[in-house]
Amino acid sequence: MSGMSSTQPWDVQRLPRADDKVFLITGGNAGIGYFVAEQLSGTGATVVLGSRNPAKAEVAMAAIRSRVSSARVRAVRLDLADLSSLRTAVESMEVDRLDAVVHNAGVALDAPPRRETGDGHELMFGTNHLGHFALTQWLMPLLSTAPAARIVTTGSFAAKSERLDLDDLHSRQGYRPKRAYGRSKLAQMYFGLELDRRLRAVDSTVASVVVHPGGALDSLTPSRPPVHARTTGAWLRMAPAALLVHGKHAGAWPAVRAVLDPSVRGGQLWGPRIFGLRGKPCREPVWSQLTDTSVAARLWDASCDLTGVDLGTIPG
Repeated sequence: MSGMSSTQPWDVQRLPRADDKVFLITGGNAGIGYFVAEQLSGTGATVVLGSRNPAKAEVAMAAIRSRVSSARVRAVRLDLADLSSLRTAVESMEVDRLDAVVHNAGVALDAPPRRETGDGHELMFGTNHLGHFALTQWLMPLLSTAPAARIVTTGSFAAKSERLDLDDLHSRQGYRPKRAYGRSKLAQMYFGLELDRRLRAVDSTVASVVVHPGGALDSLTPSRPPVHARTTGAWLRMAPAALLVHGKHAGAWPAVRAVLDPSVRGGQLWGPRIFGLRGKPCREPVWSQLTDTSVAARLWDASCDLTGVDLGTIPG
């Protein structure tokens, strides 16, 4: 990571080396998570794919190795909807430190009915936010062992127009899937920023950064068979949209930069440069609703209660 000066322009095609580093990507077997893993695998790091489906993880690892001959990639079974399984999942990684985790995995439902995790949490809020919240507790000792670890939380542009309802975090009232998804991602972003405030309060060596991929479409994403196959017809139909949005390979860029760039600092928000929707990764102002620290603190306390996790004892 020391190969980049903060004064040099960031080149998404020429990433700094990260030999001997260990990175965990939740949901690294598909979508944006796959491209985060593929790009980081080219830096010499060991990349661990967190996936609830071992077969899909195997397919993703084969796809990465076919493009990055030197890739050091492996997988761990990780089901964020099952909070009781997370400690075992972390132990099964069998690493003595973790230099970064990208909280990327997520569920996005586009139609009713409302669904719940086995713990009784609304599925998107329970997986996208509470699962990562609880996972962080078990990862913290490994992150604290690294000299300057990063926790990178992937939000969504869909969260920008949402507001949290702290009295209905499980979307029991007037359930609308797209709104519930946006709120689950907004909760993740609140968490990432609040986590960094608490890390700074105890002088932790770990930093927490929030990113979002902008508008990332499958139809503008290059093929990675059999993980992702793009037809010529789909690309031609959506080519005009490339003026405003991009593919999932580009949607991965903010997270990759947040992991690797030494100039990135905790508490920052990174996204695509052009209207926050497409282009190279850059720092952007923290969205106005995310600056409300009272909401963040109340969400933190509620998340502790709902998961049974006490992240109040963050190691320095």
